[in-house]
Amino acid sequence: MVGRKKAKPTASRPSPRAPKSATEPKFQGRDPSPVLDKYPPKDPSLTLRGRPTVPDRHGPVMPPPAVPKPAVAAPSGIAPAPGPARPLISLVRPFDVDEFAQLLGETMIRLEVPRDDLTEVLRRVCDFMGFGIYVYSVKVRPAKDELLSRFVLELQRVDFDGTTGDWVPFEEKGRSDSPFGPSGHRT
Repeated sequence: MVGRKKAKPTASRPSPRAPKSATEPKFQGRDPSPVLDKYPPKDPSLTLRGRPTVPDRHGPVMPPPAVPKPAVAAPSGIAPAPGPARPLISLVRPFDVDEFAQLLGETMIRLEVPRDDLTEVLRRVCDFMGFGIYVYSVKVRPAKDELLSRFVLELQRVDFDGTTGDWVPFEEKGRSDSPFGPSGHRT
């Protein structure tokens, strides 16, 4: 029997549209990450295991309220565990001296500087003023912190007034793209 092919045995497959019971919710979306099963979050109220709850016809399905576990008393002589740990991610950006240096050239600058960065900030202000184009009146005072860990730095741009012989606050007299200044012509 040449020309005939042998039939391959096939595994039985379920029909692509197997009927589901009417009470079982229809799942849409992805299964939860298996990472959460291996590395669960520290706060048990943040765990998300299994399929997400799906709203039914009568409204959203609310998860059962979390029941707090009773606190375990520490044996005498042992200090209780410290409070909740400080989060690793903070929404407050740390002070950056390079970002501060980009502010130089503004008419008025006021910011809080950590004590460890204050000397570098003042050095950069002095270097910037060394060009003689921008001169600042500098005020430094402690911030509202009893440990003196932060200082308020205020920079006010000033000009020298030859008639009074003193430094006066800078006044903007206009801006121009002309290399000869706001008047636009050589003097």
